[in-house]
Amino acid sequence: MAIRKPNLNIIKKAAAPKKPVDLGTAGAPLDHGHPFYFGFLATAGALISLTFLRALAGASQVFVLIVISLFFAAGLNPAVEFFQRRGMKRGAAVGAIVAIVLTVVGLFSWIVIPPMIDQINLFVKNAPELVSSLKNNATINNLNQHFGIVDALQKKINSSIHDGQFVVSAFGGVVGVGKAVLSGAFALLTLLVLTLYFTASLPQVTNVAYRLVPISRRARVAGLSDAIIARVGAFVASQATVAVIAGIFALILGSILRVPYTTPVAVLVFLCGLVPLVGHFLGCTVFTLVSLTKSPLTAVIVFVAYVIYVQVENYVLMPKIMKKSLSMPGLVTILAAMLGTSLLGPVGGLLAVPVAAAVMLILEEVVFPKQNLA
Repeated sequence: MAIRKPNLNIIKKAAAPKKPVDLGTAGAPLDHGHPFYFGFLATAGALISLTFLRALAGASQVFVLIVISLFFAAGLNPAVEFFQRRGMKRGAAVGAIVAIVLTVVGLFSWIVIPPMIDQINLFVKNAPELVSSLKNNATINNLNQHFGIVDALQKKINSSIHDGQFVVSAFGGVVGVGKAVLSGAFALLTLLVLTLYFTASLPQVTNVAYRLVPISRRARVAGLSDAIIARVGAFVASQATVAVIAGIFALILGSILRVPYTTPVAVLVFLCGLVPLVGHFLGCTVFTLVSLTKSPLTAVIVFVAYVIYVQVENYVLMPKIMKKSLSMPGLVTILAAMLGTSLLGPVGGLLAVPVAAAVMLILEEVVFPKQNLA
């Protein structure tokens, strides 16, 4: 068999190195102290920051829903872990919590909502007569004769309620009513779905977040983060307890004084009680106005009793509950709720106290020990 000799010309051609392409000589590096360089970087940074802030502003509602969902998920986590400690898997424990919540909401709706709707309809129907009854008080009647306040209010109510335009005008027309209903339903559904997802996958979410931390500090960060989540759950349970106490107080007080529409007012006080400190301003206002339809004396009694209860809640109940569940001084609880509400409204008031609890935990576990060793 003949052996073919290799073609040396092809080998030499393939082995021949390519000549480098002349791309020019590298110039001097940029002068970081040159005004143009500084101005370019400053302008680019400002544009990027402005674009980022506009994007955040445009998606602010989504971020609020995500934050509230995480807050509720952290609040439900202790209940989920309670079932997990008794042998249930995470998914089954979340399903049990959801079933319990839906059962409670269903019973609440079945017991409270029908009489509340009847009383609200009766209140709307009798609103003109109730406003007219304010003239029976000599002081209010004197003010009405000089300024026409009651007459103007009664005229507005008659033209709105009797024509069926009260709700429509309150939301800016028929389109406004539709948008308000759809946006509220969509936000509520989104909040519910996100809360369920975050509750079910909270361990996975936290584990992924912990992997972003260097392994030398991962155990420490994980321990602090788990403690913060536990404090958020304790705060949710504590705030719900305080809100239930406020609703029971309003129900008992309204029943004793025979205030009309006691049930819907007590429900409103309960919902307002979920927002620390400032939520009671709305509850007290509505409770007092409804009591005024019976008599000025009843309204005064309700207002004074509600103010006394709020002071007891703020300076006795809340500090004790928060100190026991969150290990926070009462003054820090009050200041955090006031600052959070002033900055971000009701959402800020709801999130301020657990954020303050997290800051206090970091101070106690990280900052103060370092200062003691300095």
